[in-house]
Amino acid sequence: MPFVRSGEYAGVSAGYRLSNEAIWPAQIHDSKAAIRWIRANADKYGLDSRRIAVWGRSAGAHLALMLGFTGDAPELEGDAGPHDDMSSGVSGVVNFFGVTDIPAMIGQPSDIDRADPLAPEARLIGRALPGNADAARAASPMTYVTPNDAPVLTLHGTADNIVPYNQAVRLDRALTQAGVPSYFISVTGARHGGFPDEAIDRVRDFFSKILLGNDVEIPTGTLNKPEAD
Repeated sequence: MPFVRSGEYAGVSAGYRLSNEAIWPAQIHDSKAAIRWIRANADKYGLDSRRIAVWGRSAGAHLALMLGFTGDAPELEGDAGPHDDMSSGVSGVVNFFGVTDIPAMIGQPSDIDRADPLAPEARLIGRALPGNADAARAASPMTYVTPNDAPVLTLHGTADNIVPYNQAVRLDRALTQAGVPSYFISVTGARHGGFPDEAIDRVRDFFSKILLGNDVEIPTGTLNKPEAD
């Protein structure tokens, strides 16, 4: 909301089917339908259809990354919504502790056992992760990384107890190798969220550069979780 209140940005909150309603790829189909709807209605609402960034936390970040990496993947467009003549591509992604590589989560430090058939990612793909690597990879953002992907700002807590910190490390490495701008910020001691106010400042810098075209530096130095009151 602070970004919308500034008058420089418009905000759209997109809903999507959860895993208790439909399994993958319904979630990315819904997300892409939302982007296409924004483009189709841009003139009506005074939006700039050429400059769309997506920002998500946790499961929302997973979908934001998928949007950033699959604008050129017609097999994931789906048929939700009436605007199939519009692009679902985006100009930038803000990733707050999102899942990036589902198969790699098995055995990683976490409060969730990813081998459990009721683990969140297992419910997403409709089957247990062990023995179903192809389905898990198909729902993983890193599978779709290519050199023409949107720039990504990632913030992830080093003590995240839900989505392992290594997920962000792996993503940053893959993006860097592909030549995609990757701004990776570790938040020392933070778990699944609980970031300091400076995290929003980094997002503001990212949007200023990616959406407004300003020549600003995006600091990637480590942040620290806020001190307990």
